[in-house]
This record gives sequence, C-alpha cells and structure tokens, in this order.
Amino acid sequence: MFELYGRAFSCCDGLSRRSFLRAGALGLGGLSLDGVLRAQASASDASRLSKDAAVIYIELAGGPTHFETYDPKPLAPVEYRGPLSTVATCTSGVHFSELMSEQAKVMNRLAVIRSMHHDSASHQTSSHLTQTGYYLRDRQNPDNEMPCFGSIAARTRGANSSGVPAFVSIPRKMRYGGSAYLGQGFHPFEPGGDPAKANFSVPNLSLVKGLDAERLTDRQQLVAAFDSHRRVVDNRGLSEALDRFTHQAMELVTSERARTAFDLTREDDRTREHYGRGTTGQSVLLARRLVEAGVTCVTVRVGGWDDHAQLAKRMKERAPQYDRALAALVSDLAERGMDRDVLVVAMGEFGRTPRINKTAGRDHWGSVMSVLLAGGALRMGQVIGSSSPKGETPVDAPYRPENVLAMVYRHLGISPETTFNDFAGRPRYVLERHEPIAELI
Repeated sequence: MFELYGRAFSCCDGLSRRSFLRAGALGLGGLSLDGVLRAQASASDASRLSKDAAVIYIELAGGPTHFETYDPKPLAPVEYRGPLSTVATCTSGVHFSELMSEQAKVMNRLAVIRSMHHDSASHQTSSHLTQTGYYLRDRQNPDNEMPCFGSIAARTRGANSSGVPAFVSIPRKMRYGGSAYLGQGFHPFEPGGDPAKANFSVPNLSLVKGLDAERLTDRQQLVAAFDSHRRVVDNRGLSEALDRFTHQAMELVTSERARTAFDLTREDDRTREHYGRGTTGQSVLLARRLVEAGVTCVTVRVGGWDDHAQLAKRMKERAPQYDRALAALVSDLAERGMDRDVLVVAMGEFGRTPRINKTAGRDHWGSVMSVLLAGGALRMGQVIGSSSPKGETPVDAPYRPENVLAMVYRHLGISPETTFNDFAGRPRYVLERHEPIAELI
C-alpha cells in the first residue's frame, strides 16, 4: 500500500483539498495497479459516435470573478468595476480583463458565455451542480450524490484507445468528480503529484525488473486459479469489478501508450515553455497529451479562486499562469488538427459579487458567471449573452451549467436521457435539464 499526496488549497468553507492516491498490490509479483484501478474503469464495449471525441474540462475551483476575467465592466462605478483595466481581443468589440491578455489573442477560437447563472452561493452545492448537472441535496455531503460527467463518459463510451484510462483527473479528482451510484469502478484515474516537477512520474505504470509480460500472464493465471471460488462483494462497489480492474492493470503496464502519454519529458522545450513551466501550464499540457493518446475525458483542477480579500493581488499572482496555459492549449489543438475532436470547457462553480467588499475582494455569487468553451466543432469567436451593467444578473440568453454539460454530452455522443439506477434502484437521467446552447451549434 502506498499514498501519493498532491498539492492542496483551501476555500473559505475550511475544507482541505488535499489529494490522496492509494494503491494496493495485485499479488502478481510486481504489478500494483489493481488497487488504483478499483476506482477507475473503462467501458470498452460502449458504443461510440466519434472515435476521437474527447473533452478537457478545466475546473476553476473556488469560483473565479467574472469581472476580472471575461466580463469586465469599465463603465461601472469603481466599487463594481474593480481595480483592473481591460484588453481588446482579436474579435472586434470584445474586451477581457487585462489579466486574460493571451486568451484575448485567440478569441477567434473561443466562445464565452457571460450569462451563465444558477441559484446557489455554496461551494459544495454549486460544484456538484457544475460537475453533475444536479444540486447537492445535503450541502455537507463530501461525496457525489450523482455521477460527474467524466464518470458517465467512462461508463458509456470508455477510452478512445486501448492501454489508457477513459477518465483522468489531474492531479486528482474534482471536488465532486466521482462516480456515485455508477460504482467505484468509474472514478477517475488520479496520477497525483505535480507535473511541473522535474521528477514527475506516475508510479506503477511499468513492470518491476525481471518480470516480463509472459511471466506476468503466467502469474495472473495462477492467481485466477486460486481465486476461482472466491469473490469479494461489498455495498459500495469497491470490488465487484476485480476481473475488469485486473485486465486494465495488465493492459496499462504491458503497453507503452500510457507511459508515453504521461511522460512530459517527451515534449520539446519550446512547447513546454509555451504552456508555462508552472503547475497549471504543465497540467494543461499533460491533458492535451492524454486526449491525444486516447483518453476520452480529462479534468484539470486549477484552484485558488476563492478571492474574498485582496482580489487584485491574488489574481495577478495566479491568473497569468491560467491565461497562458489556456491560450496555449487552444492554439496547440488547432495546430495539431485536434480542435474539432476536442471540446475544452473552463468553468468554476459560481461568479463573484458585483460590489468590491471591505477587504478588497469579492464574495460568492451564483446569479451570474462566465464560462469559456473552445473547439468541439462548435461556433467560436463569439460572446454569448450578457450581464447587467454592474455584472449582477443575466440580461439576455440566460443559460445554466446543465446547458454546458448538455454540450459536453452532445460532443461525446451521449444522450442526456440515458438512465442509470441510483443507490435506491430508481432510474435517474444523465441530465434532467439538457437543452443545448443554441448559439454554439
């Protein structure tokens, strides 16, 4: 058994965001992925409409301000517009905050929704909504009550290529990025660690010295013989898919595809610099490598946006890394001819209050927020909807997080009307509200 801890941050709710990855031994003599893969599985027999369709979802955890990112209000009173200036994008008449200057250069490849809204100002409830399409009924529940979109994709589609997981979360799962009643087998693969570190690697993606694939197969058959009359069953789905996990573990450690995809040293220095050498840049670059290798859904957790105080200072420290990485990703996907196959979504759980507070920050505000999309063969180079002059509420084209998830499922060829039985055996829709965003189609 080992534990791999990732970086942590805290929101104002006081809950730790420290990650952990636990893996147990298979008993196959050097192969130790089965414990990990009990929480990660691919639906390899899922039907697919597009072999290469994939999603990169950047979770802006904590809830970024819409004023200081994609919806500045330069004509509003100073207590609303805030201390930052604006920058013109390459699309006529569209301006971003000065801290989004790199994305401003590729606005022709972006779509920004300025009229996203919902009814919660809670980190927990809002995160569950944006990642599953359903409000959290018990706001103190740390576990998914409904499955997130990545787990749905893993269950329904599986990976686009063999030898890689269907669903990966960098460095760890989103706040509500779990599989709920789909079972632990459809949790994301969590590599842990920091992709910006020189020694970054994903443990246990190779066989131990002296053990080749032929000998491993022999040992696997031996274990299967011993276990032929013994099956472990539990009520949380932790071990019901042992055979599938074992198979996927075998596939990962005997294939070069996963090891190559996770190996950032294979990228040239110019590309790594383009994304930025920090954690955010290298995490986003890793996401591109993973979808290129055949992973269907990758989430990247970019946290620290809970700016209740000293917003301008905190934004200047964090936002440029995100800005650079997102712009690099969008350009890179286009240059590689992947922009039609890969849909990029960047979304937090809510926006921030219109008026600057007494500690020079902004508080939680679900009434309006901005969301960015790119690629996916959708109509780019546009701003959809608008907010009021002081950034308080949507004025036109109001949309909700469920509409964004509907576009994700549409891209992956998954019907939102698909049902899975919940813990009580009741069939539940993937999404109950699933109208697409018309302007994007």
